[in-house]
Amino acid sequence: MHIQTHVLSGWCIGNLFKLDSRERLFCMLAASLPDLDGLSIIGGWECYQIWHHVIGHNLLFCVLLSFILALFSSSKLKTLLIYFGLTQIHMVMDYFGSGEGWMIYYFWPFDNTGYLTNYCWPLYSWQNLLAGALMVVFTIGIIYWKKRTPLEFIMPKLDKQLVDWFLKLNHSKVEKS
Repeated sequence: MHIQTHVLSGWCIGNLFKLDSRERLFCMLAASLPDLDGLSIIGGWECYQIWHHVIGHNLLFCVLLSFILALFSSSKLKTLLIYFGLTQIHMVMDYFGSGEGWMIYYFWPFDNTGYLTNYCWPLYSWQNLLAGALMVVFTIGIIYWKKRTPLEFIMPKLDKQLVDWFLKLNHSKVEKS
């Protein structure tokens, strides 16, 4: 699955809970950081083929990442569960949407078994494009509903400008009707 879909899935799901802007940023991190193992491409294509979906796509990484993010959150148990759930959504998205032949080594480093499904689809497929488009639609809906964007924590001024732009855009459409 594409990284931007993972990021937006974290932010959209984070908006379903009573969280602050930093915790919603952590939701985006929880939903996307398992793909850190994709940096193995720096070692070349062969290294990437060996380590992507191994180092970050496993239960141990998901637990540790969720625990670390929860340490910096106000409601530790609630956010731990949310962050862990988001890492698991990442696993499911990649299990089906990463393309043929990509395994998930869920119990690595304790077990080197790779899990693969016959129901996966290519990385550049209509399913992944649809998932990404739905995340964009949900994000726009949240902009109108909650008056914030995924940039709310890291770029609050731009966040406000984007929200204002979307609200003006909608307001001008209403006036023309």
